[in-house]
Parts: sequence; C-alpha cells; structure tokens
Amino acid sequence: MGVQGTLEYFSDLLSNTKKKKKKKQMQTVALKIRMDCEGCARKVKHVLSDVKGAKSVEVDLKQQKATVTGYVEAKKVLKAAQSTKKKVELWPYVPYTMVANPYVSQAYDKKAPPNMVRKVADTANLSETTVDDRYIQIFSDENPNACSIM
Repeated sequence: MGVQGTLEYFSDLLSNTKKKKKKKQMQTVALKIRMDCEGCARKVKHVLSDVKGAKSVEVDLKQQKATVTGYVEAKKVLKAAQSTKKKVELWPYVPYTMVANPYVSQAYDKKAPPNMVRKVADTANLSETTVDDRYIQIFSDENPNACSIM
C-alpha cells in the first residue's frame, strides 16, 4: 500500500466516524388504482415516476395496478398516487396458495385477478375455538341449564 492508499484509508476511517445516513433498500411497491382510460394510466405513470428514488414504473390498466420499483417508501408512493385524485390503495391481493382459507368471505373477491385473493389475517382458527367452547358448555353435564335432550 502506497502513500496514496494510506491517505485514502485514513480519510475513509475519519469520515465513517460521522453519522451516516441509512441507505434505503430497493423496494417494489404495488398499488391498486382506479383507472378508466389510457390517459389516466399515463397521468398515474407520470406522477409515480416523479417520486424521488423511483427507478421504474409499470402500469397495468387491465388489472388496475401500478408497480413502482426503486429506493422508495410505500407511504410516499401512496401519497403521490393520491395526488392524482383517484381511488388508491396498496395492492391487496396475494396468490391464493399463500392464504390458509382462500374461499372465506373476507378473502374471496370477484374483482381479483385470476388465481389471486385478498390478503386477510389468519384469525379464523381463533374464532372457531371460542365458538366450539360455547357449544361444549351448552351440552355440559356440569351446566344446570344444559339441554335436556342429552
């Protein structure tokens, strides 16, 4: 290592003692946006491509979907999309193989793209156990008000 390399090493070492900004991670943000025509799609693409850190923007008019890839934050992309005065939400659909019960009423959506369902929390198991406990209590021998059929 020569003199120049040593100076660069110490320069980097001293500059690292200062607080460094966290680098943003490369992300893909998908949005469901109500678009009626090619003009709407063009407007959405233009607004989303102006978001700081956006590397690529893809707009799918048929699925009503916009995908932004780059060093972006989901909140900022959502806010920029809302500035178009269109109905906007984060992409709510996942492949039906990733959901435990894809045909429950909360997950099934007629407007969803093929092989996709709405993303729902897996809370069905918790509510089923509480319902089962109530049925057990009704037919229990220890319950004085239990069903007389048993």
